Amino acid sequence: MNQQPQTKISNSEYDTLINNSLKNSSAKEKSITKGKVISIENEVVTIDVGLKSEGRIPLSEFSRPGQKIEVEVGDETEVFIENVDNANGETLLSREKAVKQQAWHNLQNSFNENKVVTGVPFNRVKGGMSVDLNGVVAFLPGSQIETRQIIKDTKELLNKPLELMILKMDKYRGNIVVSRKAITENELKEQRSELLKNIKEGSIIEGKVKNITDYGAFIDLGGIDGLVHVTDISWTKINSPSDILELNSTIKIKVLKFDEELSRLSLGIKQLTENPWDKVNDNIKVNDKVSAKVISMNDNNVHLIINNNFDGVISLNEVSWLKKPPHPSKIVNINDQIEVLVLDIDNDRKRVNCSLRQMKENPWTKLKDKFNINDTFETEIVNIVDFGIFVKVIDEIDGMVHISDLSWEEKECEKIIKDLKKGEKIKVKILDINADKERISLGVKHLNNDPVQDFIEANPIKSKITGKIINIDEKGLKIELDNEKQIFGFIKKSNLSNDKNENKTERFALDEKVDSIILSIDTKSRTINLSIKELEIRDEKEALNKFGSSSSGASLGDILGSVLKK
Repeated sequence: MNQQPQTKISNSEYDTLINNSLKNSSAKEKSITKGKVISIENEVVTIDVGLKSEGRIPLSEFSRPGQKIEVEVGDETEVFIENVDNANGETLLSREKAVKQQAWHNLQNSFNENKVVTGVPFNRVKGGMSVDLNGVVAFLPGSQIETRQIIKDTKELLNKPLELMILKMDKYRGNIVVSRKAITENELKEQRSELLKNIKEGSIIEGKVKNITDYGAFIDLGGIDGLVHVTDISWTKINSPSDILELNSTIKIKVLKFDEELSRLSLGIKQLTENPWDKVNDNIKVNDKVSAKVISMNDNNVHLIINNNFDGVISLNEVSWLKKPPHPSKIVNINDQIEVLVLDIDNDRKRVNCSLRQMKENPWTKLKDKFNINDTFETEIVNIVDFGIFVKVIDEIDGMVHISDLSWEEKECEKIIKDLKKGEKIKVKILDINADKERISLGVKHLNNDPVQDFIEANPIKSKITGKIINIDEKGLKIELDNEKQIFGFIKKSNLSNDKNENKTERFALDEKVDSIILSIDTKSRTINLSIKELEIRDEKEALNKFGSSSSGASLGDILGSVLKK
């Protein structure tokens, strides 16, 4: 093998080479240069930048937030030279600093010239998002994300490029604040100025439903928003704008009013068509039977749409023939298609007054054909109130049994009504029917005769009866006349004797039996008024008639004395 003769250099030449090498190295320190990737091993990238030794950079410095690492052997890349041949004979390089320095330089130019930059949100943080601007991390506040709509979940923005404006830069602290809102506001200003040139009252334009509320809908016209009030959506009554409008849908609207100074727009949808009420009399007449849709109801009314064009209403008393109708929801349902009778066309309120009950024959007119006073029948309890119970008579007619008509014993009535239950079967008697006033009176106690009246029929006024004393007080005596039927009488103190000196209650004892005469009946307390005094007077008269005469000259005492002796 032939050996090439080695070229000898002088000491002076060697010194010159060393000096030139050091001179070149010094020039490259703390600067950005290009290098070539010569190997990738153990998460380390080795790069040759043309110096005496290669530099090594952690593989992680070649990654971008939210993106894959893309570096291969043979790639050329820019790096930052930290140090040439340090104490360990290594060249210290940084890919991250090279990227950041170049990015900061470009971003500063964009900031100074108010240019748009592109960033990729890669993380959600408190108050906003972290954004990668070509290697530099910036902060995008939540308030600066969007102008025209509220983004409820910022997750949908992650790892997607966004055009942004730089609001603030502080290289010393490493802070950058960016905004998407600033761009959209500029776009909106341009769109708004262009839109306002062509808008005037009466204009018909297209817009997008941006937001729906109870009182209306906000329409985005492309740079400016307008409001369609709920009353301007349809010629007929609607429960909610959402019944007709759909969020984010594109619709045609008419400009009703435009305040140019405030850029405020009032819009209408129903104004795109003729008002059907202008021709209501051509389509609907009083006493017509029309088909209608139930759209809403409350405690007092049912609201309808007639022929898809006219508002109708059924008042509570026209829902049912019942004297006290139930809530309308017990009779009709929302969205039901029903047939009603037109009662009146109210031009002032722009509504048609209707009746549902008059679509049927008045049940009161046929009630007398089916029932008569004093008839009895079994039915069910439909309602219970403090003053009585309501029972079903026939369809749409209820009758009332007053609490006082539950029992002949007033004290028992309250106890009875507490034990009754809704839906329970009960037998009643018809006391009165008044079809004109739509009223029927019923009774339960009348199913049996009044025991007091039965007693009086068997023992008429002025009859002599015997009873037991069950109570004594300063006013008189309470007498039990019939224990089984609970019939009582009362003898006032003044009626205890014909002799005023004998009108004393202490003369009597409990459970003592006494004779008396029936004077009268207290219908309210259902008590029979009695008198011992009247019995004594009658007995005296009978004794006079039997044993003496007015011309005999004998006194009553003499006569009674002789009678007693006999």
